[in-house]
Amino acid sequence: MTARREGAFTANLSWLELEQRVQAGAVAVLPVGAACKQHGPHLPMNTDYLQAEWLAAALIRRAEVLVWPCVSYGYYPAFTDYPGSISLTVDTFQVMVREILSDIRRAGVRGVLILNTGISTIEPLDVVVHTVRSEIHVRLVNVYEGPRYRRLVEDIEEQPCGGHADELETSLMLIIAPKCVARQKEESWTPPSMPDRGRFSRRDPEHPRFSPGGVWGDPTLANERKGRRLLAAMVEDLLAAPLKSFEFLTQHTSFACLACIAEPRSFRTAFRRYFAGSNKGRDRHLLQ
Repeated sequence: MTARREGAFTANLSWLELEQRVQAGAVAVLPVGAACKQHGPHLPMNTDYLQAEWLAAALIRRAEVLVWPCVSYGYYPAFTDYPGSISLTVDTFQVMVREILSDIRRAGVRGVLILNTGISTIEPLDVVVHTVRSEIHVRLVNVYEGPRYRRLVEDIEEQPCGGHADELETSLMLIIAPKCVARQKEESWTPPSMPDRGRFSRRDPEHPRFSPGGVWGDPTLANERKGRRLLAAMVEDLLAAPLKSFEFLTQHTSFACLACIAEPRSFRTAFRRYFAGSNKGRDRHLLQ
């Protein structure tokens, strides 16, 4: 049996090595995560970026994927009231992603998984996916909307409300980058009437999304156990989501499917077993 080869970050390959992997049928992964967006007084500005890179690395360990450099600037209008937070216009963001996808396609890649860690980026990215569908097959996976993740949140979340730099996101960061979490600076902010969407305000107490520290939720409830379980659910959602959307690749290549098999078997074998129906109902391994 041929040993399974791990995926790779394209930035660490020569162009010849990249071409070889593309010709072998590797699926591209394009992470999207803000590198400069406020996350309260206790988390770094690059929290989304760190999440995207961690999740991409988890995919590399489990599948023969090619991970392109993270798109670290995007459409994040909710946080521009906090110094340092950067948001592109939606049009600029969409043009940038379309052009990146165009060059990925030009490299010979037939399928791309967009790994999105944002919320305000969901709609713009969905538009891009539909715009380029005649040129390249793209699957958008929003890590905070996966079914396994959402079910787990319902089970373990203790905060009365939240959604940013909160119990859940802080728990994730306690695993991804524990040294970057300033627990002594955590502050709870759980106003009962705060709407789910819209811009945050750090100065106007009358604003519907007023948050002086940029937090929405209770990060003091975060812990490592929650973080491990949440990350495991995210990875499982990422690995499971593209199966059906990449079925088109069966017409073109023997093993470009991003199968959700976390066991150390070859990608080609996993592909064949999935489409033969032999792995239906198989238990999947969570992160340890």
